[in-house]
Amino acid sequence: MTPSRIRRLSQGTVNRIAAGEVIERPASAVKELVENAIDAGATQIDVAFRGGGKSLIRVIDDGFGMNAEELALSVERHATSKIPDDDLTAIATLGFRGEALPSIGSVARLSITSIPRGGVDAHVIALEGGAGGEVKPAALARGTAIEVRDLFYATPARLKFLKQDRSETGEALDVVRRLALAHPEVGFSFANEEREWLNSKPETREARVARVMGAEFMANAVPVATQDQDIVIEGFAGLPTYSRAQGTLQYAVVNGRPVKDKLIMGAVRGAYVDVMPRGRFPAVALFIRCDSSRVDVNVHPAKTEVRFRDPGFVRSLIVSAIRRALAARQITPDVAATKATVSAFRPMQPQTGFGNQPWQTPRFEGAHGFAEEKQSAFEMNMPIATSVAAAVSVDEDYPLGTARAQLHGNYIVAQTATGMILVDQHAAHERIVYERLKRERMGTGVVTQPLLVPEVIDLDPATHAAVLGIADLMAHGGLVVEGFGDQAVIVREVPAALSGGNIPALLRDIADDAGEMEKITTLDEKLNHVLATFACHHSVRSGRTLRAEEMNALLREMEVTPNAGQCNHGRPTFIELKLADIERLFGRS
Repeated sequence: MTPSRIRRLSQGTVNRIAAGEVIERPASAVKELVENAIDAGATQIDVAFRGGGKSLIRVIDDGFGMNAEELALSVERHATSKIPDDDLTAIATLGFRGEALPSIGSVARLSITSIPRGGVDAHVIALEGGAGGEVKPAALARGTAIEVRDLFYATPARLKFLKQDRSETGEALDVVRRLALAHPEVGFSFANEEREWLNSKPETREARVARVMGAEFMANAVPVATQDQDIVIEGFAGLPTYSRAQGTLQYAVVNGRPVKDKLIMGAVRGAYVDVMPRGRFPAVALFIRCDSSRVDVNVHPAKTEVRFRDPGFVRSLIVSAIRRALAARQITPDVAATKATVSAFRPMQPQTGFGNQPWQTPRFEGAHGFAEEKQSAFEMNMPIATSVAAAVSVDEDYPLGTARAQLHGNYIVAQTATGMILVDQHAAHERIVYERLKRERMGTGVVTQPLLVPEVIDLDPATHAAVLGIADLMAHGGLVVEGFGDQAVIVREVPAALSGGNIPALLRDIADDAGEMEKITTLDEKLNHVLATFACHHSVRSGRTLRAEEMNALLREMEVTPNAGQCNHGRPTFIELKLADIERLFGRS
C-alpha cells in the first residue's frame, strides 16, 4: 500500500477528534458547561436535561458573562480566559484548555447567549456541526445561557454507544451532584422531563453534604480534619457499619475539583482495611486543599484524575486522618480505667476429683463458684477484682453498662442507664486482641514467648509452601516458623497473646489467606492482616460460657479499645437498644 502524503486535517475534523476525547457522553458536556459557569463566578446554576441529553442540554448561570468579542473567541479552540499568564503550573480554575465549547459545537447544535455583568447589551452565537459563528444581538437579563441540541448528530456513530435515557440522565445528575458537593457556595438545580432531581441554594458544606449524600449518611459519619505542611484534608467519613455494596458514595474534591482518583480511593480502602468487611465499600466525602504546585490536574482529558507531586505523603495523610476520625468515635468511658473486676478469660479448669460430664456444670475454687481473683484474661492486663461483690455489682454509668446475662453461649446482655447493649463476645474480644498486637508491633515489637519444646507441625504440600512463603511476615508478628523437612515446619516462638492457641489451625488459615495478602500493596497492611488472623484464632470462642466478672471485664476493655465497634472483619461487635425503643415496642410510649 502506497502511503498517503502528510497533510493538515480540516478544522472540522480536528474539532470532532477533540470532541471524541472531551465529550464522551451527555454527562461530559454537562460537566464542561457547569465547570465554566462556576469559573465565571456564578452563584446559581440551573441545568435542564431532555432525552437523556441527546435532544437538549441547557445550562443557565448568573456569572460574569461575556461581551460580543469574548463570545466570538469562546468557540475557537484553545481560547481561554483561565490562564492569564500561560502558567500551567498554577491552575486555579476547573476548566482551562479552551476545548469544551468548540468541541461541543462540532458535534451538536450549540447556542450561547451572554451579557457581561454590568453591561446593557446581550449577544448570541450559534454553531451547527462546527459551522456558523456569527455574533448577533440578543435578549438576556444576566449571566450566560447555553443550549446544546441534537448532541452527536454530526457524529452518528457515537450515538450507538450511548445508554438508555435514564442511565444517561443518572450519569449527568451524578456530575452535577459532585460539582455541587465541591462548591456549596453555589446554588444548583437539575431537572429532566420527569422531575426536578436537585434544587439547592448556597449553603454550608455540612448542609450540602447532607443534601447530596443524605441525612442518613451524616447521622452515621464522623468529621475528618487534618493538616500537614500546606495540605489540608477535611470532610466526613462514614462509620464502617454504614457501608455499601458499591463505591457510589465515595466523593473526593481536590482544590474544588471533583475527582475519581485511584490514589485517593486506594487510601480510603487502606484506612478502612481493619474495620470493613470484604466486598463492602465505605461512604466518604473528602475535601483536599493544597498549593497548585503540589498537584497536576492536566493528566486526563476529562480532568477526572490528578497526580500529586508526593503521592506517598498524601496517601498516608488521608489514611491517618480517616483512622483518627474513626478511632475518636470509639466508646469513651465516663471514668478513667474501670472499677475493679476479675479478668479471667482463660478456659476454666475444674477441681481434681469432680466429675466433668457434658451435662454437668464444673465447680471452681472461690466463693459462689467463681475462679480465683489472680486469674488473668489471656494476659490482657485487665484490672483484677478485689472481691466478688465488686465484680458483680451493677453500675450502669459505664458506656457499655453492666453484664446481666449471656445468651446462646455467645451474646452478652448488658444494662445501661438508657437501655441495653447486646455484645458478640467473640467479635469483641477479637478486636481487643488485635489492637493489643498492633500496639505491641508499633512499639517495641510483638511480645513473644519462646517454646521450651519447639512444636513440629506436618502440613500438606500447598500449605507448607504458602506458610514458608510468608514466614518473614509472621516473624514480624511474633510467630517464628522454619521449614523442617519436606512437609513440616517447626514453631519456635509464638506471640505471648497467643500462648496456648491452636497453632496448626492458625497456620492453615494463614496459608489460605496467602493469596489474599498478595493483593495488599503495603507491608504495614500485610502485617496487620497477619495479626488480624492471629487475633481471630485466639479470641474467646462462640459457645464459651462466661461468668459475670468475665463479661464485665470484656465490656470494660472494649471501652478503652480503638475501633471496638467492629471486629477485624468489619462486622459490628455490639448493638444498642434504647429504653425508649423498647417501650415503644411494647406500646408503653
